[in-house]
Amino acid sequence: MPDSSKYELIIIGGGAAAFAAAFKAEAYGVKTAMIERGLLGGTCINVGCVPSKNLLGAGELIHSSKEPTYSSIMSCEIDFDFSQTIVNKDKLVKNLRKQKYYDVISPLENVELIEANASFVSDKKLKINNRNDSGEIKIIEADKFIIAAGSSPSIPPFKGIEEVDYLTSNEALSLKEKPASMIIIGGRALGLEFAQMYSRFGTKIIILQRGGRIIPDHEPEISYGLHRCLAEEGIEIVTDVKIKEVYQKNGIKFVNTLVSDDPNIGKTDKMFEAEQVLMATGRKPNTADLHLENAGVKTRDTDGAILVDSQMHTSVPHIWAGGDVVGGPMLETLAAKEGATAAVNALTGSHKRIDFLSMPSAIFTSPQVASVGFTEEQMTEKYGYCSCRTLNMDQVPKAGTVNETKGLIKMVVDPKKNKIRFLVFIFWPILRRI
Repeated sequence: MPDSSKYELIIIGGGAAAFAAAFKAEAYGVKTAMIERGLLGGTCINVGCVPSKNLLGAGELIHSSKEPTYSSIMSCEIDFDFSQTIVNKDKLVKNLRKQKYYDVISPLENVELIEANASFVSDKKLKINNRNDSGEIKIIEADKFIIAAGSSPSIPPFKGIEEVDYLTSNEALSLKEKPASMIIIGGRALGLEFAQMYSRFGTKIIILQRGGRIIPDHEPEISYGLHRCLAEEGIEIVTDVKIKEVYQKNGIKFVNTLVSDDPNIGKTDKMFEAEQVLMATGRKPNTADLHLENAGVKTRDTDGAILVDSQMHTSVPHIWAGGDVVGGPMLETLAAKEGATAAVNALTGSHKRIDFLSMPSAIFTSPQVASVGFTEEQMTEKYGYCSCRTLNMDQVPKAGTVNETKGLIKMVVDPKKNKIRFLVFIFWPILRRI
């Protein structure tokens, strides 16, 4: 007979949303189980924010040594050991995972960490297979649940993709050798950060973007400005691409496409080849193995994201969800806010909501991109009016003072009050200098 344990709250996941929920549970003195099937810390610490920003920082040092912004400073080649850079990154991730996650959760009196796979057998019971024992299946139950299981790379069903040794962002952070060339499929935040990272490491980069411009959710001025900056660094960006087939031969990856080099001709066949192909095509919520149907939790048909209301409540009265698993903007800071909000509502019966309009986002290319609030199009659609102002950074004295004049600031202004009411879109130079 399977073992049964009862908790007041069970949190599924071990990333930002789960930890934020766990801290609330600890504060309220609620007997809680946190179940994590993989590495504690979720995407951000293991295969996201921390390792990618560490490698981007290395690339920034290499680039600035070759192309200093001051004419009086001579450019120089610096020694660069790619494999050691990866080793150092791995050490950083391992140490931070211990310091910021394992060492933090261990002292919590009311929260028990269970490293296991979990799936629902009913709306109040989970089946778990504990990784740290003989594999015995146990049943645990709770009065309330918070699902914060995170996300994984999403791979479109391109013809031939199953036969290709492609990279996702996970593998691209841990290559043993630096590739000579790389095709990146996807022109949003993830693809652009990896493009600049590896380009500055010395890899020849080609970005293939399905839409008409990179970062299509941002303002056109921001998109075109970043495109220009990346192209000036030697990154080839091809937009309005349709992938026909992907295959590999003798260790080389080939991407057969339809592209439009001349708008008067229409799309024509074009083949791209490289040593590696990185699929930067977004992420999908980790719901496939949770058997949510046994609990009655409704999900979105397109990607399996858990459907929640503005209070992070699912379709089941005693189950909440937060973080990447609910789809939407997959940001570490937002995940933490969603996890905390879900926990407070679950444990206190309150009805807290998140102000998504005030949620900032950032792309850590150089120049960096940051945004908050409405775009011009959204503002116009909602209110029927908009007053937009754009300021190039070469007009900002501080930017000129430190020779960092790439970029611009766009403001969407409420013309009735003549104030920045909804949005500040910023496309800026290095934050530490401006």
